[in-house]
Amino acid sequence: MVKFLAYFSATWFGLGFAPKASGTFGSLGALPLVWLLTRYGSPEAMLGWAAVLFFLGVWATNYIIRRSSDKDPSQVVIDEVVGQMLAFIPVWHSLGDWRVWVCGFVLFRFFDICKMGPVKFFDRRVHNAWGVMLDDVFAGIIAAIVLYLLNDYLDRKSVV
Repeated sequence: MVKFLAYFSATWFGLGFAPKASGTFGSLGALPLVWLLTRYGSPEAMLGWAAVLFFLGVWATNYIIRRSSDKDPSQVVIDEVVGQMLAFIPVWHSLGDWRVWVCGFVLFRFFDICKMGPVKFFDRRVHNAWGVMLDDVFAGIIAAIVLYLLNDYLDRKSVV
């Protein structure tokens, strides 16, 4: 049962087993949860769920890493789910606009793939479950900052 829970959560309901682009599938898998939280929750609830999933992800990823030779297994995508959630929190008020969803998704994937700054540090230097999770947390934070600034710019342009 523990093995099932670890794999079920780490692969985000099996999305991590996609044959290619598992991280992209994991990011897409976060969107229904983000949508539910925008309908029935709050930014604080999304932050709370992101924190819960972060610690669940550390546990599940650690479980998987201990049973494989890979220190960053590609099937683990709960880190993408957490990072993707974080990217949308500062633009909570704008999530009724589909363009914000697209920009948030693209920005998070960009920073997750390009691995700049703290994303690169945690990806390359911290070879454990914390590193797997934290590189996507920082990709989500950077995406959130850029998305917030972009959204603020677009909001001001539409008023003028």
